[in-house]
Amino acid sequence: MRTILVILFVAALGLIAGCSASRKNRVVPDDPSPAAPAGQQSPDAQVPEIAPLGNAALAGKPEGEEEAAHVWDFRDATTWLLGELTPAMLNNPPHSEWYHKGYADYQPDQGVMAELMELGKDDLTITIVLGTWCPDSRREVPRFIKVTDLWGFPHDRIKFIGVDINKVAPLEDYPQLAIERVPTFIFYKNNIEKGRIIEVPVTSLEQDTRNILIR
Repeated sequence: MRTILVILFVAALGLIAGCSASRKNRVVPDDPSPAAPAGQQSPDAQVPEIAPLGNAALAGKPEGEEEAAHVWDFRDATTWLLGELTPAMLNNPPHSEWYHKGYADYQPDQGVMAELMELGKDDLTITIVLGTWCPDSRREVPRFIKVTDLWGFPHDRIKFIGVDINKVAPLEDYPQLAIERVPTFIFYKNNIEKGRIIEVPVTSLEQDTRNILIR
């Protein structure tokens, strides 16, 4: 009888513990992280959903030789760039490594680029919404900038917006863009949206750009 009572008591404690455990919905990142070893906190659990410091967070970044040896974890909110950005911000560590490499490595299709260069661009503007924590953004944004450079598209008509892991940016008019995935490249003709490339191109960045503009 005593043994039965002990078993029932332990089972009751287990039920109480399970019901009181806090549960919270969270955004699942594009590239799930491997499970942390037992007794070690998962890297995802260390990342707040909203970056607490935004663009000022890089003030404490490693310098010199320490910086060169540092392996950056872009899930760390202190590396995120938020709000309206300039391309110059991507030329600084920790973002310069992926930005410069992606730009240098990408070779757009020259035939498509020739067709793109024949299209007028005087009435066009482009908005790029990216997350520096997002692998897709770190891959596609430098490629797209290379396309625009070869195309001869003016940098002052490209707007960059950085978002956090919830796809939120600290800008008053940002919700009007209705961003669901990043990166998103939005093309405007005479300030009217003409089309978008969302997350990854259907064919290639240069081909999708051409297809949007000739519609």
